[in-house]
Amino acid sequence: MKDPKFIRSSPPSQWIRYLISTETLWTAPLVILAFATLIRFAVALNPYSGYDTPPLFGDYEAQRHWMEITTHLPLQQWYRYDLQWWGLDYPPLTAYHSWLCGKIGGFIQSEWFALDTSRGYESPESKFFMRTTVIISELLIYIPAVFVFCQLVYGSQGYLKKHVSAILILLQPALIMVDHGHFQFNGVMLGFSLWTIIGLLSHHYILGAIAFCLALGFKQMALYYAPAVFAFLLGRCFIEDKGIFLFTKLGITVIISFALMFWPWLKNVDELVQVIHRIFPVARGLYEDKVANVWCTLNIFIKLRQHLSLDATMKLSLVATLCVVIPISIHLGLYSSRRRFIYALVNSSLAFFLFSFQVHEKSILLPLLPVTLLVLEEPVATNVMVNTAMFSMFPLLKRESLVLPYFLTLILWNWLSGIQNMEGMASRCLIWGPQVVFMAWHVVESYIPPPNHLPDLYTVINAVFSCSIFGLLFIYFVYRQFTLVPQRKDKVKSQ
Repeated sequence: MKDPKFIRSSPPSQWIRYLISTETLWTAPLVILAFATLIRFAVALNPYSGYDTPPLFGDYEAQRHWMEITTHLPLQQWYRYDLQWWGLDYPPLTAYHSWLCGKIGGFIQSEWFALDTSRGYESPESKFFMRTTVIISELLIYIPAVFVFCQLVYGSQGYLKKHVSAILILLQPALIMVDHGHFQFNGVMLGFSLWTIIGLLSHHYILGAIAFCLALGFKQMALYYAPAVFAFLLGRCFIEDKGIFLFTKLGITVIISFALMFWPWLKNVDELVQVIHRIFPVARGLYEDKVANVWCTLNIFIKLRQHLSLDATMKLSLVATLCVVIPISIHLGLYSSRRRFIYALVNSSLAFFLFSFQVHEKSILLPLLPVTLLVLEEPVATNVMVNTAMFSMFPLLKRESLVLPYFLTLILWNWLSGIQNMEGMASRCLIWGPQVVFMAWHVVESYIPPPNHLPDLYTVINAVFSCSIFGLLFIYFVYRQFTLVPQRKDKVKSQ
């Protein structure tokens, strides 16, 4: 047994190595799972989006209301009922998930989801149930995918890498704060996306295609990954034996998967159009709030929404996104490999975040998933990405009284990732440089009020600085994708 002083005086990398040593190997996954679940429950004890803020409340009420309408109304009314009060605007799989959660919750206590009369309902018991649905959804879909991915990629390299990577992926603070603090079910969509990655990396292409259809069917933002997934699969069709047969099977798989999810609305064209209109609400505008992307940053100098129509801004963002995404996808299709696929997922999703239409600050979760999967290969870039993503969401989290868990989860992840033990002056400067700016911003924002004529000054500074770092990271990851030398096993499987 190690001396307790060893644990207290050693860096995280040392005691993590001890924790998951061969002596305790069988307990490691259980310890990791228990700790990750505990952190999620601890964050869930805090306020959420719309907590005690009538009249519309927030995202918590939106999710609760969807459980309400899906359990009381016929399917044809799900996307039409009282759209002014958090009308359903996610794809059908989210609606089915809401129906299941609502049925279970209604069985426990019917007043939690009573039609119309339960709006804004916030009893302690109902809040515990709602929080638990998020955690159980992750336990069923996202968390198993993390363990399988780590086993697939690092299983042959010993127990240490796969368990350390699992810890860092599961404790990535941005997803924890958005799903278990702010309140959403992004873990389900990201879980299906991760199962897609697992399927494609393990050459189970049909299963991977089904998983990606489920990701898209749960949340339309999974489209951020679509160019990379399509390019990788298309490249496989040219490389693999019987490529035409594979292409045909993939096409049939996608058609059947979407047909099954949209089946209740396929019988009526008007109903199907309404669902699609709700899923892609272009009328909301170029971006929401002060998001850390190119359009919000450019808006400081050129008021795009004053000079261009809604249709023009939508076309501008589409052209800009395609100009960035197409070269990335073509390169992946021509030179596909396991590692390059992960980089392409980063680049595709980050390009959508920076350039696409109607981006929310929470959309940074999509680039964060593949970046976090590279945490052992790209520790510096991953650290900068995670910290910047959290910083960019701080104004949102502050509005929801989530400042304390914001700092605690961020400090915990940095400590576990060994930020204080990064070797090399360049690595330390790249990590601590943005950190110093973030800390200075937090201090100034807390103690010096903005000028009366510039009430959003600090939020704008946050968005511009975060966007600048995301842009630099995008350039770096594109460089890595285009210059990556495939490992031996990748070369063999690509031939």
